[in-house]
Amino acid sequence: MRARPAAAQTRTILLSVILVSLLTAACGQATGDEPDVPIQDPSLVAAGEPLYSAECAECHGRDLRGTDQGPSHLSIIYAPGRHVDFAFQRAIQLGSPQHHWSFGPMKSVEGLSDDDIAAITAFIRENQRIQGFEPYPP
Repeated sequence: MRARPAAAQTRTILLSVILVSLLTAACGQATGDEPDVPIQDPSLVAAGEPLYSAECAECHGRDLRGTDQGPSHLSIIYAPGRHVDFAFQRAIQLGSPQHHWSFGPMKSVEGLSDDDIAAITAFIRENQRIQGFEPYPP
């Protein structure tokens, strides 16, 4: 059995992430009510804040409301029922093709451990819980 080239594996993983996101969107909130975001572990949130500032804020904004380089993480598109934590984590690790927005593809973020990525995700989710969500499209 031959090993698949790395590019083919990456494409397969990205397509899987997109499929999971689409499936969870189909099963997500149908009522239009504000999605329920569970309270996050405070130590993970605290660890995630400086990591988010260093690695994500340039494009997604210090306040998570986006910039001219990337979308708002407070958009309803990123609610847990539409983009599961795994989708965030894979996008950080592998990058993400352009979808939903016209900012272009997201590049992977190098040098983060799985624990770092979990902390960033917790920071995003806790801010979503506290601040609520913005409509899509904006």
